[in-house]
Amino acid sequence: MDVLNWIGIGLLAVLALGAAGHALLNKSDSRSALGWVGVCLTFPLAGPILYILFGVNRVRRSASRMRREIDAISGEKHPPAAPLSFAVINPTVLFRSFQRLERVGRNILETELTGGNCVEPLVNGDEAYPLMLQAIETSQKSIYLTTYIFDTDATGRAFIEALARAEARGVEVRVLIDGVGEKYSWPLASRLLRQKGVSTALFIPPALFPPNLHMNMRNHRKILVVDGILAFTGGMNISQKHVLDAKPLWPVTDMHFIVRGPVVSQLQDTFVDDWLFTTRERIHPPVTAAEPAGDCLCRTVIDGPNLHEDNLKTLITGIVSAAQSSIKIMTPYFLPPGTFLSALQSARLRGVNVEVILPARNNLPFVHWATNHILEEMLRSGITVAFQPAPFCHTKLMLVDGCYVHLGSANMDNRSLRLNFELTLEVLDRHLADRLTRHFDTVMAGSRPVTRHELKCRSLPARLRDAFFWLFSPYL
Repeated sequence: MDVLNWIGIGLLAVLALGAAGHALLNKSDSRSALGWVGVCLTFPLAGPILYILFGVNRVRRSASRMRREIDAISGEKHPPAAPLSFAVINPTVLFRSFQRLERVGRNILETELTGGNCVEPLVNGDEAYPLMLQAIETSQKSIYLTTYIFDTDATGRAFIEALARAEARGVEVRVLIDGVGEKYSWPLASRLLRQKGVSTALFIPPALFPPNLHMNMRNHRKILVVDGILAFTGGMNISQKHVLDAKPLWPVTDMHFIVRGPVVSQLQDTFVDDWLFTTRERIHPPVTAAEPAGDCLCRTVIDGPNLHEDNLKTLITGIVSAAQSSIKIMTPYFLPPGTFLSALQSARLRGVNVEVILPARNNLPFVHWATNHILEEMLRSGITVAFQPAPFCHTKLMLVDGCYVHLGSANMDNRSLRLNFELTLEVLDRHLADRLTRHFDTVMAGSRPVTRHELKCRSLPARLRDAFFWLFSPYL
């Protein structure tokens, strides 16, 4: 019996030390590593079990495994490198302010800016959807559409019918919908599209048999590329909620962007890569010459749990650190990593004007509560925070120094910066930055500034609630 006890103790010791060692070697945050090491060594049975269930990053591991499988099939590395062409910009010829900010993305992403682009903002579905539908109706060669949510309301049905008509007249149509995001609406968009003969795929749909429950590994990208020459991207899903003229029950404001020029091919490459990732089918878009369309300098930012580097998080933190005069952020969800918060505070302390606009009433209350917990520290460093009144604003923007625009699908939270597949655009253009700054300032003028007194006057239960949900901010 004594021998069995010693064997049991030995096995527990091996299990505890193994789990603690794994945490020590694989956790990038020292506090997280210390916490898991302590739990595993203090509770030699329960600790390792908890660590295996909640501490191991299955999202990154699973995504990397699937990516390796696809790479083996296609014989290519992903994402594909942007080909050199006349559109690639020599950074030495840029304005000095452009050079400072451009250098951050070039060093992190190891890609160059692409010139000759036109990027124009479209406010709400009222402006975006008619142009998107018109592009689908007039397409001649190909339509590639990726979205997180594809509602089957009046707006969604209009897109389904337009895509079906394009398919019927011989256009190559591919639609990729996130496997969880499409569940927000019934009947399912994928079912209606397939009934119409449109080639549709779901990105990692949840399933019980065989088990596939990757709820966190979501494709949050929004891309529509038509004929390889026109694209739409941003943060807007396909939903009647974004059409304010239709007076939806739960209106949501947002901003999307129409893109022309050589950078469109990079958005198309991202879709091709995602389609291969999802279906294992390699599609070959029609070869289209990239024609210059404007003066915007652009760089695509592709991020996801399949990448070993946290490109997006590192990039936006670096841009904030390089800012010299102003940082303006508009986002629906604001629970960024501590490194980004520190960079914002440091920027303000060295004299940069930092402004953040958040929704006064969030569609996810627990995110709003968790955000409240970090606002007082931001205000203490001099950052301006304002709550935008209803309707709920889903716009994602970062404007820096009056010349840099960061737009796309990513929110300022750990889910976007760590768990989701995201796509954003860096745009260096004073005209676009000025136009979006005017929009930002107009929204700020109609928003309510948050004060330290207001936050300090929260009741004890409210502060405890906010702090409690803040503990889960890496997963919200």
